[in-house]
This record gives sequence, C-alpha cells and structure tokens, in this order.
Amino acid sequence: MQKQVEIVNKKAKFEYHFLSVFEAGIALLGTEVKSIRLGNANLSDAYCHFVSPTELIIKSLYIAEYEQANQFNHETRRDRKLLLKKSELKKIHRRVTEKGLTIVPYKVYTSDRNLIKVEIALAQGKKAYDKRNTIKERESKRDLDRLNKMYS
Repeated sequence: MQKQVEIVNKKAKFEYHFLSVFEAGIALLGTEVKSIRLGNANLSDAYCHFVSPTELIIKSLYIAEYEQANQFNHETRRDRKLLLKKSELKKIHRRVTEKGLTIVPYKVYTSDRNLIKVEIALAQGKKAYDKRNTIKERESKRDLDRLNKMYS
C-alpha cells in the first residue's frame, strides 16, 4: 500500500469562504506525477481560470522538477488542464460569471485508486473583519484545548 500524499493551501481557508467543493482530475506528465508523490508541490500561488465554458485550467501550480528525469523533465509552473464533467464545468462557469465568485485550488492528494486529484472550491473573498473573527475563533479554540489538556 502506498503512502497517501496531501498538499494543502492553508491560506485559502483564511482568505475565502468556501461555498462548494469539487474534486477534479488533473492532466499531468509522468515526471510531475512522480514529483507530487514525493510531496514536491506547492499551491500557494495557484489559481483556476476558464479558457472556454467547458475548459478549466490551473495556473501557477508549482511542481518541483523530478531529480532523476534529466532532459525529459517538465516545466515547473506550466498551465495544467483540470478534468471535470461537462455539467460541473458549466455550473461552475455560470456561478463564476454571474456572482463574481472565484475558483480556488485547495488541496492536491492521491485518491483511493492512487490517482492525483485536485480539490477546488467555489469561493467568495473574506472581508477584513471576517479574517479577524477567524483569528479570534482559532485563538479561543487553542485556549480551550490547552485548558482541557491541563485538566484531563
């Protein structure tokens, strides 16, 4: 059994309200797959963009070069196509154009069948006061956990 790989964009939950989440496949080269399985990817600058109403790509996803791949290596920040059903693509495209929402890649992971998947979220940006509330909730939760640990 192989190790499950999970690369998460932690900043995304802080910056956006997630309205709905979709699981998408991603078109990758062989060296990219090997590099992701080693955990050498970064989602911090990545974003999704529609080329047409039925084609969604992920831009600026960093996948480090695979060390053993000499001249056949991949470009680290190339555009990669996301694989979703046409009905899902149309629904996402409609919501993005109508309501001004954004598509945020949140997580890259390996599925049960050992395929590389991307979890994308239809999201709305948070305001400054929402971010302060998030920080306040996180600190209060940390304090409660600390107290529970002390008295347990």
